[in-house]
Amino acid sequence: MKSFAIRLEKNGTITVPQAIQDKLNLCEGDLLNLIEIEDLILLTLKQPKVPQLSDQITKIREKANVTLNDLLQGLDDERQTIYQEKQ
Repeated sequence: MKSFAIRLEKNGTITVPQAIQDKLNLCEGDLLNLIEIEDLILLTLKQPKVPQLSDQITKIREKANVTLNDLLQGLDDERQTIYQEKQ
């Protein structure tokens, strides 16, 4: 475990040390989470939800024995139905 000193600047701005930026491949605009647990503060990467949601959808799809082609065909069928209803 390493510790890094940071300073709270004007308007609450902090600078993530360059070593951490490099290690985590952080870029300007990346989102971070600040988690408060009593007197402890953790700064973590805010992970996008898309990979997690994709994994959950895949598990549900596989449990229901539905293939990706089944889903795509269902979408195509829905598009056709909506198209026909609009005419």
